[in-house]
Amino acid sequence: TQAFELIDSLLQPMVMDGEEKNLNLRSMSVMGKAGTLRGKKGDIMLATEHVMEGTPHNYIVNNDLTVDDFDPGVNVYCGPMVTVLGTSLQNRDVLERFHSSSWKAVGLEMEGGHYQRAISAAIIQGHIPMDMKTRYAYYASDNPLQSGQTLASGPMGEEGIVPTYMITKVILQKILNYQE
Repeated sequence: TQAFELIDSLLQPMVMDGEEKNLNLRSMSVMGKAGTLRGKKGDIMLATEHVMEGTPHNYIVNNDLTVDDFDPGVNVYCGPMVTVLGTSLQNRDVLERFHSSSWKAVGLEMEGGHYQRAISAAIIQGHIPMDMKTRYAYYASDNPLQSGQTLASGPMGEEGIVPTYMITKVILQKILNYQE
């Protein structure tokens, strides 16, 4: 809920000189850590939908990021991300259901669905343009379905978390409309 409130407040019009003005937003980029259901630690996941666990609310994401944006040597998975309640991360049966059922989820995270709900609300209210670019990329901090791939199994590298550098580079290239 805090994630929704944060983005909802951010996307509200500003009052300047007594007049309400919409923000001139052209894109919103979200990078986060998530549990993967398909890959391993260090892989990248791109959201195509946010499935809200425990609710009937699901949000389609027109993600401006694609597999082709990343280096070929990096494992990138596209698909639904499940916005989970914290306790679900410890329930193997729930995780397996999202992975192997018709949801075919690639990962689990805790805020993205709430962000997308706020973005959708701001579009409906006319606060941001319908064609605003949205970008959701997650780096896999663990795979709770594989032993040895959990958060407790150790760090993700000595040089920092490399997937975050890759995601940051791609997002900045998109924002700056940089062509290699």
